Amino acid sequence: MLTPPTAPVVATGLAGGFAIARYSGRRELGGLFLLGCGAWSARQWARKGGPGLAIGLGFTYVGAFGVSHALAKKIGAWPSVFAVTAVAAGAAAALADRR
Repeated sequence: MLTPPTAPVVATGLAGGFAIARYSGRRELGGLFLLGCGAWSARQWARKGGPGLAIGLGFTYVGAFGVSHALAKKIGAWPSVFAVTAVAAGAAAALADRR
């Protein structure tokens, strides 16, 4: 069975998690979705590049989530989510998916 690249899963986790939280009014549901996508991606990163890659990209994923909150105060919620999603998904594509 083919496994999808991690970059789209990262993008779906960040943008989808935000959308679920915002439109359902249940932040914990968005957080669970974000966590699920991150956990699946981390498992794939560990398989492809070992624990170092998984930890590095995991910090990028979690960091993107954290930075989006501060950035949202400056540029708005959705633009912030799109900006950090582009960075995190780009890092996953460049460092893991091209292996």
